[in-house]
Amino acid sequence: MSPADLLSERSAWFPRPVAAPAAEPPDPAAAPLRLVCFPYAGGTVSAFRGWQERLGDEVAVIPVQLPGRGLRLRERPYDTMEPLAEAVADALDEYRLTHDYALFGHSMGALLAYEVACVLRRRGAPRPRHLFVSGSRAPHLYGDRADHTLSDTALREVVRDLGGLDDADTLGAAYFDRRLPVLRADLRACERYDWHPRPPLDCPTTAFSAAADPIATPEMVEAWRPHTTGSFLRRHLPGNHFFLNGGPSRDRLLAHLGTELDALGTTPHRKATREATWTF
Repeated sequence: MSPADLLSERSAWFPRPVAAPAAEPPDPAAAPLRLVCFPYAGGTVSAFRGWQERLGDEVAVIPVQLPGRGLRLRERPYDTMEPLAEAVADALDEYRLTHDYALFGHSMGALLAYEVACVLRRRGAPRPRHLFVSGSRAPHLYGDRADHTLSDTALREVVRDLGGLDDADTLGAAYFDRRLPVLRADLRACERYDWHPRPPLDCPTTAFSAAADPIATPEMVEAWRPHTTGSFLRRHLPGNHFFLNGGPSRDRLLAHLGTELDALGTTPHRKATREATWTF
């Protein structure tokens, strides 16, 4: 079954069509591994454009569209992490996407992916096969910034300094200005987040840091290690905070993801197919 077969019905949370809920969990050997992807603060599913083609048919890339953006523009964005994670978990349950799945999140998306994994564990759902966190300090290190309180001009400068805006990109700047309300809500959710001690997850975890990222330094990303009892790997890439948006660092990120997702193959057929068709 290809991702196109699996993803057949649209939902608000998943703007790519997703399979209608099934009466019974699907046969893991018959469906692609699901990679559920969460964007950075203010981001949309466009952050993951081209990932499906790059990762191949044995992975179903499922970007999550949060309220307040895209076709959900008129919805009020969440500004608190815990209810947002509960709502995402509800959507994953509804569409039965918590079988043979992995989670990926960048920046705010990494924190959200972690919280969703914790919610699903509390509910007794199957654990993710792998957790990928990118461009994010560890959960217990959040809460020391207040960027959501900055003026529009100051917030624009912060994003530009992080590599999210080019000085000469007037079109991007205009688009950014339209997204300021949802960006502030997302930042508020992160900056008011208060991690409380809980047992670590037990899924393997890979954390990606970038050399020129001042808000998720290698040490801050390494601090994810105690949040899992599974294997932990940190990969260090060149680039700034928004390295996943393009260029060689994005290519390296996707190459690493492809390798690790390939290793999660649950059947000899799946693994053999990936080995035969994977290209860079």
